[in-house]
Amino acid sequence: MSRTHDLAHRLDRLPWSRWHWRVVLALGVAWVLDGLEVTLVGSVGAVLERADTLALTAVQVGWAGSLYLAGAILGALVFGRLTDRLGRKKLFMVTLAVYAVATLATAFSTSFAFFAVCRFVTGLGIGGEYAAINSAIDELIPARVRGRVNLAVNGSFWIGAALGAGSSLILLNPAVLGPVQGWRVGFAMGALLAMALVLVRRHVPESPRWLLLHGRDEEARRIVADIEAQVVAQHGPLPPLDPAARHERRDTVPTMREVLHVLLRRYRVRSGVALALMLAQAFFYNAIFFTYALVLTRFYGVPEYRVALYIFPFALGNVLGPWLLGPLFDRVGRRRMIALTYGLAGIGLAATGVAFVAGMLDARSQALCWSVVFFFASAAASSAYLTVSEVFPLEMRAMAIALFYAVGTGAGGFAAPLLFGWLIGSGDRGAVAAGYALGAGLVIVAGLLALRFGVDAEGRSLEDIAPSMTPRG
Repeated sequence: MSRTHDLAHRLDRLPWSRWHWRVVLALGVAWVLDGLEVTLVGSVGAVLERADTLALTAVQVGWAGSLYLAGAILGALVFGRLTDRLGRKKLFMVTLAVYAVATLATAFSTSFAFFAVCRFVTGLGIGGEYAAINSAIDELIPARVRGRVNLAVNGSFWIGAALGAGSSLILLNPAVLGPVQGWRVGFAMGALLAMALVLVRRHVPESPRWLLLHGRDEEARRIVADIEAQVVAQHGPLPPLDPAARHERRDTVPTMREVLHVLLRRYRVRSGVALALMLAQAFFYNAIFFTYALVLTRFYGVPEYRVALYIFPFALGNVLGPWLLGPLFDRVGRRRMIALTYGLAGIGLAATGVAFVAGMLDARSQALCWSVVFFFASAAASSAYLTVSEVFPLEMRAMAIALFYAVGTGAGGFAAPLLFGWLIGSGDRGAVAAGYALGAGLVIVAGLLALRFGVDAEGRSLEDIAPSMTPRG
């Protein structure tokens, strides 16, 4: 059954307010948690090999990382589908709870089997967060600032990375807790942060757009009226409504066959661009980040216990990129900024590879080069998630995010660390630089595809970018 509504226009016309800040903080911290998890595991990997901790082998440490990634992919697919069916709020509460319980359980691990299961389940929660959070934020944030908000939220992963590096330096210090207990407290800290967020998220409403899709019109209108009342209390009267700004919506959830039809037939060009962006950024990021410590220790002789110090400038560049460049995605436009950030990231990595081969860099300058490269790459990677979350219809938004995340992470995420681990293991700087050139080429091509075939989504309502799927009945 098909009806029209003006709720999307009412949400998009709202000025930025304290209510929007609460939504962003309550939902956006999910990526801080992801960054904390990934960096913490990397920092304590060597500690977990000690006989007085879990006595893991290097292979088992690697398996734990792979299982976390596998859990994230499966979690995105399963929870993504459920997010479209059961609601944004219900799922972002469930996925956060799954993450919190699994991370807390990790702190009490006594064997590799228990640790591995905990990492897999933690990944399930984080993967589900990607689909539930991105769809919820896009549907609650006004169209004119959707780009910068989405990029800033996705870029907050690196705040978590810095927290993970910093906490490991402190907690593993023998003068504080030491290796035997410090790694356990690190995981427990992540769980406590997540549990606090559960309380904050209780006050974030369900997406009115999703409620309309499921025929819960009165509830949707009540939520929008409450949001408007809070904004009016802060900013005064709202701009008048445009009587013509109405959108059609459908009262049924699409089947997987319909979802695939939209992806492969109706929006096949958009799907191709989105896939290229996700694959390129996943390969680019995982190639550098998961072998960051190897390059520093193998080629520059940095002691393992000092590697975490080099995470801070790297994380700073990654945080500042989306925050400073994000507004330009709304002002200059999606296609131009995606092409610019992907292109500059690729050129920067290629130039770093040339300097690396020539022996022009030391550990500090290498870290500085990476920080500059990922200033642009972080904004580029965040824009890939933004693209996927806004160019497909509401009825399948969470599932689209999940599918592209799964394919991009599964292909680029698994291939890049394996390839670069082998290249670095060869000890040949030229081979490593060739890998950098491959990653650079992938992101440059992806950026050019976005420039040519991307969607001008800036400032437009989600319903205008991707109208409702053909109503039935």
